[in-house]
Amino acid sequence: MIACGAIAQPVTAVVARRGWGVDVHPLPPLLHNRPQLIAAAVEELLDRLAPAYAEVVVGYADCGTYGALDEVCVRRGLRRLAGLHCYDVYAGADRVRELFEAQAGTYVLTDFLVRSFARTVLAELGLDRHPELRDDYFGHYTRVVWLAQEADDDLRALAREAAARIGLPLQEVPVGDAGLERELEILLGVRS
Repeated sequence: MIACGAIAQPVTAVVARRGWGVDVHPLPPLLHNRPQLIAAAVEELLDRLAPAYAEVVVGYADCGTYGALDEVCVRRGLRRLAGLHCYDVYAGADRVRELFEAQAGTYVLTDFLVRSFARTVLAELGLDRHPELRDDYFGHYTRVVWLAQEADDDLRALAREAAARIGLPLQEVPVGDAGLERELEILLGVRS
């Protein structure tokens, strides 16, 4: 499986727990800051992996590629995770849509983003050096929703800190990894 680096660790945990014979090959999670590069990166890794595997699947949702990843998947005969983004994978597309409809200015975090917020968001957007840009990036957001896969006190504190850094209230939505596991079963064609 060619996997998004932001979900590779939980994917690997599910694969190991279920005893599936799947090797997970992650791409850098920072590709999400430049989603126009995801499809080409998937195809490049596929070219390297294809000789060693009878089948390769893609552990990405669309993730902001606006169909470019689907074009690679169709052309190369690959299957990918369903949905627009990993939020759909974790919480389900209907639940995510409900969160956005309930409050349009919702910024979503996963456990990966909570753990890496200082690097993947603050540093990448330059907010660590230029906090005055906060309103440019987050001025239209009204809350942060954390789709908590493994909520514990340490992660909860990091989620609160992330929300505070961008000046927004935090809502924790427990999702666990059941959605991810279900979507992996579908992608891999295995039964519960």
